[in-house]
Amino acid sequence: MRTISIDISDSEFLKYNFQEEKLSFADLVEKISIELAKQALRKCQEIAEKTGLSQLSLDEINAEIQAVRNAKSNT
Repeated sequence: MRTISIDISDSEFLKYNFQEEKLSFADLVEKISIELAKQALRKCQEIAEKTGLSQLSLDEINAEIQAVRNAKSNT
């Protein structure tokens, strides 16, 4: 097994919710993956707000889903 050392700032340590200074590679990948997923979700929310999609009602959302399903079945 090999060991690598990575320096991060105190703010990054807190941002990624590290609890200890030594962790497995799998744990590091999981923490970074979680942060990337959060960033992607925030970006999706931002896009939805900019385009007005965040204002759709449940009925409008369901109609959009049905329209896509219908389009797929007609191809």
